[in-house]
Amino acid sequence: MRPAAAAREAADLVKFAHTVFALPFALISAIAAAGGVPRGEVLGWIVLAMAGARTAAMAFNRLADHASDAANPRTSGRGLPAGRVGRGFAWALVVSGAGALLVAAWRLNPLCLALAPIALAWVLGYSYSKRFTPLSHLWLGAGLAIAPVGAWLAVRGSFAVPPLVLAAAVTAWVAGFDVLYSLQDEAFDRSAGLFSLPARIGAARAIVAARALHGTAALGFAAFAALIGGWGLWAGLAAAVALLACQHALVGPGRLERLNTAFFTANGALSVLMLALYFLDIMARA
Repeated sequence: MRPAAAAREAADLVKFAHTVFALPFALISAIAAAGGVPRGEVLGWIVLAMAGARTAAMAFNRLADHASDAANPRTSGRGLPAGRVGRGFAWALVVSGAGALLVAAWRLNPLCLALAPIALAWVLGYSYSKRFTPLSHLWLGAGLAIAPVGAWLAVRGSFAVPPLVLAAAVTAWVAGFDVLYSLQDEAFDRSAGLFSLPARIGAARAIVAARALHGTAALGFAAFAALIGGWGLWAGLAAAVALLACQHALVGPGRLERLNTAFFTANGALSVLMLALYFLDIMARA
């Protein structure tokens, strides 16, 4: 495979564009921990750790779901089931991503290095969670919520309440939109014996659960803003609430034609807007 084609397949395999969900919250947490923009070296290692963990997790997820992706019409065109890439290629991404995470954690501080294997085990373990629990959506959310906690630890080297509050909010936010995203696989998951929430309790009740999760996320973002302060986080909260309401207006039982807009566009805009508004606030104070 030519290098350009390999790069495209790798980006598609790990859904590189979805980095927009967790990375902004890692940067928000890092800025809050530093009381401004952290040193460039620290930011660089944070981004590498994020990219490495996510690459390893997504590639491992594709390996774990290879058979079910091949059986699901929605996912059968992905690189592995379609045969465009082999399992060795995916395993190479897992190993290189895990290596990048460990190197970055080592360069940051001893606590980050000590916790990195635990974080890696959690995000890899998610790939099997839908086989035995309908709480897999929360498992995924907690995996992405490692980002703001890890970024805070990278800057401060110790735990604190604000990143844990932000992590709780991110967990609920991600779990909510993952429930909505899984609506499109409700019938397949049920037939395959998978434990997605829509497959277990039906679309209507799953949507109610997603709304409750997103309400919880909004409260968590508000609590984080109250702890850290500044107009940027409060403006970001207002934008987040509007975008959460927008995606629930777009999706409902039997109304999935705008699911991709609700999933990627609204949630990607939410994280980026929250970071941009907080960054503007910090710059205005500098």
